[in-house]
Amino acid sequence: MAEQVALVIGGILGGLLLLLLLIGVSYYLWKRLCATFTYEELSGTTAASSAQGDAICPPDARTQASRPPGVPFVVPPSLQSRDWVPLSSGEWAQVPQDPYPAPKLLPHTTSSNLGDACVAGTINPELYKIPEDKSEADFPEGCLGRLWFSVEYQQEAERLLVGLIKAQRLHTPSENCGLLVKLHLLPDERRFLQSKTKRRTSSPQFDEQFIFQVSSKSVTQRVLRFSVYLVDRQRKHQLLGQVLFPLKKETLAGNCRHILWRDLEAESLEVKPPSEFGDLQFCLSYNDRLNRLTVVVLRAKGLRLRENTSFVSVFVKVSLMNHNKFVKCKKTSAVLGSTNPVYSETFSFKANPAELDTASLSLTVLQSAEGDRSHELGRVVVGPYMYTRGRELEHWNEMLSKPKELVKRWHALCCTTEP
Repeated sequence: MAEQVALVIGGILGGLLLLLLLIGVSYYLWKRLCATFTYEELSGTTAASSAQGDAICPPDARTQASRPPGVPFVVPPSLQSRDWVPLSSGEWAQVPQDPYPAPKLLPHTTSSNLGDACVAGTINPELYKIPEDKSEADFPEGCLGRLWFSVEYQQEAERLLVGLIKAQRLHTPSENCGLLVKLHLLPDERRFLQSKTKRRTSSPQFDEQFIFQVSSKSVTQRVLRFSVYLVDRQRKHQLLGQVLFPLKKETLAGNCRHILWRDLEAESLEVKPPSEFGDLQFCLSYNDRLNRLTVVVLRAKGLRLRENTSFVSVFVKVSLMNHNKFVKCKKTSAVLGSTNPVYSETFSFKANPAELDTASLSLTVLQSAEGDRSHELGRVVVGPYMYTRGRELEHWNEMLSKPKELVKRWHALCCTTEP
């Protein structure tokens, strides 16, 4: 019982102390607030008006006459040169000035050049023009469509990130058909990834991401294939075109996303069935102004490898000959374990127009073996009538008749003994 009484008394005393503390703090704050707004009124500040009324006089003389000697107020010397106006009480005040004067308008001009003057406050549209993206407008004749995609390789996770962005100007028979894209990482033909079906458009927008798990040792030997299919009402797939993109070190460098675009190409039925030793597809072009002979090695198929293992690599050697004498040789990168390798590599050679009647190109497909040895799988020779006949001669003559234009063809490989 005594403990309860003591607790009650203690609570009452504590409450009283807290109340006193609050009262003291409030009184202190009130005194500070009153001291802020109080001021001492000066006596004799009313100035006698002069006989001139509101006439303007020098500020120093007016100030000395309108202020009693007991008030220590004078105009500072730095302000005596400013303009003053009289107030009703006889005192002087400075003339207010606009700190932001209105700018003077320049004379109007109808020229749109960037260096010319224009009316202030207007927008010059020439400064905000966005450079035109030629990939959206320049479509060659006979183009089957164009595909935009992105590639990024994560070195630590060993993941290849492929972004399917969009396609434009696909050849669809009607708007009711659907469009989809299948992605293969060659040489693996069995597994693929597929996009969603887009309907009622010939320029679908996909914006989809795909992931391939591939080691860093073999990623540069792989080829991305985008196959664009038309889906009809019976859900049958018809191939419209494809894009083959070899994964090179330059494309995968930097661990960053690279946005690319390629034109679709039709699946070639030019060589059916494959020849005995396989077939090679390449382009030829000659620039008579630069004296430059260009060879683009695209792909091979149906190769007869001597060893059926995944560690076999195949490359193409391109040699320029003149009067059957060796001039210069270049090689493609090696592709591992594929009978249908894709290269898409370009080589250039210097050749004068007078030398084209005696020059020839030899493209040899080689399979690397242990050490520095290599086995020849097949060869193609293209050139003038002195060295070739048939399709090889037609390809050479078509190149000469279409300067600066890439002429693409398939050629059957023949097996000969390498000198």
